[in-house]
Formats: sequence, C-alpha cells, structure tokens
Amino acid sequence: MDAGAFQAHTFKVDETGNRLPYLLHLPEGYRGGGDEQWPLVLFLHGASERGDDPAVLATQGLPKRVADGIPVPFVLLAPQCPAYSTWTLELSGVYALLEEVSARYRIDRDRTCVTGLSMGGTGSWAMATRYPGRFAAVAPVCGSWLPEAAPRIDRLPVWTFHGADDLNIPVGHTDKVVDALRERGSSVRFTRYDHVGHDSWTRAYADPELYTWLLAQRRGVARAG
Repeated sequence: MDAGAFQAHTFKVDETGNRLPYLLHLPEGYRGGGDEQWPLVLFLHGASERGDDPAVLATQGLPKRVADGIPVPFVLLAPQCPAYSTWTLELSGVYALLEEVSARYRIDRDRTCVTGLSMGGTGSWAMATRYPGRFAAVAPVCGSWLPEAAPRIDRLPVWTFHGADDLNIPVGHTDKVVDALRERGSSVRFTRYDHVGHDSWTRAYADPELYTWLLAQRRGVARAG
C-alpha cells in the first residue's frame, strides 16, 4: 500500500475531548497550482475500522483503492469513528470536519458526495438525510436506514448497493428505503448483487461507473439514473 497517498490528521470536534482522526487524499494535479476547484467524496468506513488509528481506514473500500495506487479524480475525505460510537452519533462532527476541509482546500461545494459501507453505509444515508442540501449525491453500500426518511432525500441522486445474501444487514433494509423513494418519484438506482453476502463493497467500489456517476452529479441538479 502507498502510505504516502494520504495525509493523516485529527479534527477537534469540541472542547470535551471529542476528536475525529481522518485521512485526506489530494488527487494528482491538485498541487499543480491554479484556482481549479475539485469534487470531494466523503467516505464513511464500517464498524471494524473504528478507533484512533486512521491508517486502518486504508484496508477497506474507497481508501483501499487509493492506497493500492488506483487514481481517483477527486479529493477523498475519510474520517474515523471512535471505537465507542457509531456514525449516526457523529453526524455533527463529521459535518463540521467536512466544512473545515472544504474551506481549507479548493473544493467544489456543488460536487460533494457521500458514500460508505456497512455501518458507513448507514452513516451515508444518515448524513444525506440530516443535510440533504449539502450533497450532490449519496451512494450507500450495504447500509440500513429508515423509509420514513424518503421525503428528505427524494430529490437527491441516490445509488445504493447491497448483497442479496447479506446476513449482517439483510437486503430488505435497502429494499424498504428504495421502495419508499420510488413511491415519491425518485430515480434512485439500486444494484442488488445476487449470491453476495455482506461484502458488497468490494464489487461496488471496483465499478468505474460508480465514479463516473458520482462525478456527473451537481448539487441542486436532479439527474435521472
């Protein structure tokens, strides 16, 4: 793995000791100067990567692809959830971190997307629901969320992924949210992997079409499919 692909930092959430370690990847060309603004993808990891060592984030999902030397044409922001918590309890801190990074670097705020796997898939649904006007798109992978949230995100481009044989988070969790969105006229995309268990993220993040889709989205512009 290319450890030099990332910068490791710690974000101070508040004065009570809450911190969010995080990895930041700047794509090739970012340091070339100029005033070009770059899209940003916020990645939320799964439960096994919680803790205070952000290096473990490079072992799964989107950060693993970057660590393996696969180039991505966007800024990648990957915070680390504390071992005692879950993403749904850390939304405000993650949002504050996102705002700080967006202000510090040349980020196109209209091309900021959120994705995540397992616990982070749930977290990406949650971030999009809490802050629907902040993101251009959301791509949850094998997460669980509430169909009651559909009115909050029915205008947000969504592409979600889940394994049909997932025993950790059954695919029915995604079915319910997708059905609720479609009932409201959303053009949500849903990729269901037959004969795949909980690890649907390896296939999802290896699909180049996902990145083409993410980069095609702009905040406030509804797109079909």
